[in-house]
Amino acid sequence: MQVFWARGYESASTRDLLEAMNISRSSLYQAFGNKEQLFLETLRRYRGNLIGQLNRRLEASPSAMAFLEGLFGETAREAGSERAGLGCLIFNSASELGQRGDLAASEARRSVEAITGLFQEAVMRAQAEGDIAADRDSLALATYLTLGMAGLRTLLKSGADRAQVEAAAQLLLDTLR
Repeated sequence: MQVFWARGYESASTRDLLEAMNISRSSLYQAFGNKEQLFLETLRRYRGNLIGQLNRRLEASPSAMAFLEGLFGETAREAGSERAGLGCLIFNSASELGQRGDLAASEARRSVEAITGLFQEAVMRAQAEGDIAADRDSLALATYLTLGMAGLRTLLKSGADRAQVEAAAQLLLDTLR
């Protein structure tokens, strides 16, 4: 996963992957078939872990707004860290693969849709809790939050300072109310 995360799909060579996984070429092909299949499995696993973790956090949060404030605040506080420099595998992959018609691009789009789905659940819960107006379009707000998180991840990856990212995150959340 680290090779794809750090270098992207196209720039990750088979040699890089073999060295990182400490396996032979034949083992890679036996286990995954090819680089694309390895990437698909990596992205699916990353997405499943991320969405699962975020769903548990949302369920355990005292309110949906507390969940969103915590998530966006924690993201902003990553400024200057090694993690911030990597970005998000999902957003990195979606940006790199864009509108291509292959399986890798399709999986990246599904991953972004999963994030948007999670945000829509949070928005609908916040609407039910009275923190977001019930007449606002939950899908549009969820898409806005996905856009916002992708933007924050890009700011962090580009080296933006913590104050700048925290201010942007707060503005994103203030717009929901």
